[in-house]
Amino acid sequence: MSNKPTIVLVHGFWGGAAHWSKVIVELSRKGYTSIFAVELPLTSLAEDAERTRKMIAQQKGPVLLVGHSYGGAVITEAGDQPNVVGLVYIAAFAPDSGESPGGITQEHLPVAAPNLAPDSDGYLWLKREKFHESLCQDLTTDEGLVMAVTQKAPLASTFGDTITSPAWKKKPSWYQISSEDRMISPENQERMSARLGARKIITLKASHASLASKPVEVSAFIDEAATEAMNS
Repeated sequence: MSNKPTIVLVHGFWGGAAHWSKVIVELSRKGYTSIFAVELPLTSLAEDAERTRKMIAQQKGPVLLVGHSYGGAVITEAGDQPNVVGLVYIAAFAPDSGESPGGITQEHLPVAAPNLAPDSDGYLWLKREKFHESLCQDLTTDEGLVMAVTQKAPLASTFGDTITSPAWKKKPSWYQISSEDRMISPENQERMSARLGARKIITLKASHASLASKPVEVSAFIDEAATEAMNS
């Protein structure tokens, strides 16, 4: 019987589950056979967390939650489930009780903050012509174009949704900082990761899209977290 947990990957704003595509391949090569990538509605933290809880509840064994960007807020809100063995944050928000992604963002505005634009329906977009340089400057121009065109905009109000009871206060956590991040300032990532009491923190010289630009390193980090979580 495999001693590997189920990996549940949770995406962030301006993308969907497919943002994890390279990590999924790498984890599969490492012998993970139970991998799921949640597709979030990005309509509210409550709805996104509920979608994630349902995915967790469908798994019979232990689950390691991995959140990128806003997905970190989602696993923070949804992660206190009996079968969750740990939380891995990939250049992600890790809010405390009463904090929101938007509130944290205001503490140290990221470089690309001016490149966000709301539409008349209340969705918040990353300007297409600024997408590559803002979110994934270390990917190819073609990859940046595809991400820009397929971006999944959140309802802007989601930015202000606050955490009720953070799962990282009860579950072991790991954090990957992206030092070249233009969407969540590295200063905010350093502050959030430090207060987690994380088992391990690593820094990659990567854009916000480290899951796509550094999939080998990110997958190795997830694997390390999974091994430690299952053996602790």
